[in-house]
Amino acid sequence: MANKLINQMGLPKSIANIFTARNIITAKDALSHTEFELMELLDVGKEEVTSAMAHVSEVVCPPCQTALLLLEQRVRNETLAGHLPTRLKGLDEALCGGIPFGVLTELVGPAGIGKTQFCLKLSLLASLPASCGGLDGRVIYIDIESKFRSKRLIEIGINSFPEIFLKKGMAQEMAGRIMILRPTSLSEFAESLYQIKVSLLQKQVKLLIIDSMAALVLGEHECGTTRQQALGWHVSFIKSLAEFSRIPVVLTNQVRSQSGDESRIYSFQAQSRSIIKDNPATYDSHLVAALGINWAHAVTIRLVLEARSGQRFIKLAKSPISPPLAFPFKITSSGVVLLDDDGIEMKGPEINTIQCQVVTTQVLLYSFAKLGIRWVEPSWSM
Repeated sequence: MANKLINQMGLPKSIANIFTARNIITAKDALSHTEFELMELLDVGKEEVTSAMAHVSEVVCPPCQTALLLLEQRVRNETLAGHLPTRLKGLDEALCGGIPFGVLTELVGPAGIGKTQFCLKLSLLASLPASCGGLDGRVIYIDIESKFRSKRLIEIGINSFPEIFLKKGMAQEMAGRIMILRPTSLSEFAESLYQIKVSLLQKQVKLLIIDSMAALVLGEHECGTTRQQALGWHVSFIKSLAEFSRIPVVLTNQVRSQSGDESRIYSFQAQSRSIIKDNPATYDSHLVAALGINWAHAVTIRLVLEARSGQRFIKLAKSPISPPLAFPFKITSSGVVLLDDDGIEMKGPEINTIQCQVVTTQVLLYSFAKLGIRWVEPSWSM
């Protein structure tokens, strides 16, 4: 609006001609001067200048909007942009339809809480035919930690969508729509991202999953500054992929512990001997998301998965349009299932903290060894 021409603003022709003659062509040119400067440049009286500038300001000034109107526009834009429904009723309602297209959605939580289970279900939903509520497309699944299990994927599909997966050949067809990449370094990951940009158009990709970003970055960089520099380029590229392709992009993140003046320790590092000694059975950890504040600003939606008092929760910790809610859930043969669709409203810093009541692996292994029991990891424990 600032570049709108003076002679197109409905000013009296005599005044408009004077502006033009003095090389004041646009509203920006006029508003860059004070009234006294314009009186000198145009050689007209103060009353005429004041009247003309009031009219120019009124024309170019954007209309006032209420907070309610802005919120309604945001919700409408989110709805029109598209979503991938999670089939978790309460969560989909809170997110105005599901995982939004064109932005980054983060799943953060401790190991074994259900992040990969969530990703497997989303993969199936994106690959389902449109007639069944899916996106009828392909999925690119970047499996950094080699946690993807085809057997578990099929199990979720059979129990969630038996009318599709029990048909002859359909399980293989659905699984064939999910492409797995396993880069072992940041350089390989960068190469994968360039390949993905081409595949997004050529192969009808409707969902990108990266599980997990933290494992890749933390495995190569011990220094915080170096880590943030390496992460900065990658997250910018991933965001551009989401915006360019207008598909949902889901990333998982790990957690780190933080208490008082102690140094920050990532929860998946072996630093638990003193904890085991003091609490040989179970303990409550207060955790925060890994990868730092810059990463947190890059994601639009953050879903926190935690466990407290023997119950797992999905918390909607960050969203531009949704309230902070927590939904109790469990993991079944059909994947993640909500126990309550209404959700629990969270207040204060509790929405961002992450709790996890765990039994330490070291304690389990030690106990099993004493009893002569061989440990076998469950096939679908992620």
